[in-house]
Amino acid sequence: MTKPKLSLAWQILIGLVLGIALGATLNHFSAEKAWWISNVLQPAGDIFIRLIKMIVIPIVISSLIVGIAGVGDAKKLGRIGLKTIIYFEVVTTIAILVGLVLANLVHPGSGIDMSTLGTVDISQYQKTTAEVQHDHALVATLLNLIPSNIFAAVVRGEMLPIIFFSVIFGLGLSSLAPETREPLVRTFQGISETMFRVTHMIMNYAPIGVFALIAVTVANFGFASLLPLAKLVVLVYVAILFFALGVLGLIARLFGFSVLKLIRIFKDELILAYSTASSETVLPRVIEKMEAYGAPKAISSFVVPTGYSFNLDGSTLYQSIAALFIAQLYGIDMSIGQQILLVLTLMVTSKGIAGVPGVSFVVLLATLGSVGIPLEGLAFIAGVDRIMDMARTALNVIGNALAVLVISRWEGMYDDAKGARYWSSLPHWRSREAALTSARRSEP
Repeated sequence: MTKPKLSLAWQILIGLVLGIALGATLNHFSAEKAWWISNVLQPAGDIFIRLIKMIVIPIVISSLIVGIAGVGDAKKLGRIGLKTIIYFEVVTTIAILVGLVLANLVHPGSGIDMSTLGTVDISQYQKTTAEVQHDHALVATLLNLIPSNIFAAVVRGEMLPIIFFSVIFGLGLSSLAPETREPLVRTFQGISETMFRVTHMIMNYAPIGVFALIAVTVANFGFASLLPLAKLVVLVYVAILFFALGVLGLIARLFGFSVLKLIRIFKDELILAYSTASSETVLPRVIEKMEAYGAPKAISSFVVPTGYSFNLDGSTLYQSIAALFIAQLYGIDMSIGQQILLVLTLMVTSKGIAGVPGVSFVVLLATLGSVGIPLEGLAFIAGVDRIMDMARTALNVIGNALAVLVISRWEGMYDDAKGARYWSSLPHWRSREAALTSARRSEP
């Protein structure tokens, strides 16, 4: 009798624990740490991130084109897009407000001796800030949606222009005569299904990638750097937990879903996103699972990639807390007017730059100056940013998965029967049903 294979979630979790143990050990040996990171761990982690980046764009393009061609109605698609943007704006604004309320109640930056805090060089983020501020002028934002060269956009990994092109291409394809359209639709369908198979192949490497990436993080920063900023880190984690179970839980219930079910469906992806602090690592799997759970292909393939630019609940929640933390660190008492200005600024600057490295830092650098908070304060929290980034990335995943279900229900396109079949097919559900059946058979 063969032993049951460990699930992907357990493999990733074991990789996470072993990576933390190795990183904590290497943190005490500076010479060995440098060699291990540069020659073993960083390359092993980078392989996984590159593998994921390799498949994301082909999946987004092929899935979107097939989904949009299936809808075939520009008015219907426009309605879906409008509802998606409205939902994203409402939820991310709530995230910003929740962060501000909690930071005002807890005061994580008050009473901290700044001389006990280490600093990290943030000049790499400052270089990008001017570009971000320029690109968020209204006209520039609209122009940046339209790629002058789709191949250049693909090379740079600019998701919004890629989505725009795929939607337009899908609409054009849907308007062709059936005999002309169908061969091309089948081709893109084949590409989409092939890339999802490739995703499953790559996920076999995920535990090793997680092990390497988390080991590098812990080896570089250790646990000692957490102590002076423990209050901030704990507040961010509590805020994210509250938002996931409270705010998103309420939204899910209003539309007839359960956020706890969603968390169980995505347990593998949440552990992976948390460990790598990268939403891209799970984007293909979120699209795939949402389709399996009853959402139409057109909605899941459109909402998920768009959400990765416009619906970063975890990131916006963190940014509002971090902004007030730095203000409190410098003893700046922000008025209600300044905090409202901060909310309005974050509503604009937090959209559409998910592809920028260190996105939350770039957004904060582009925002803090407008409300009179010293930019230098970010250097104090840069050392623990990765620890908080892991949690906010996991929340981003849940937020975007729920968005697919909400828009599907809002449009009356959600397949309840398909969703129920998928839920009942999950391993934890099968085992429970088997146990119930066995218990019934054993009754006299």
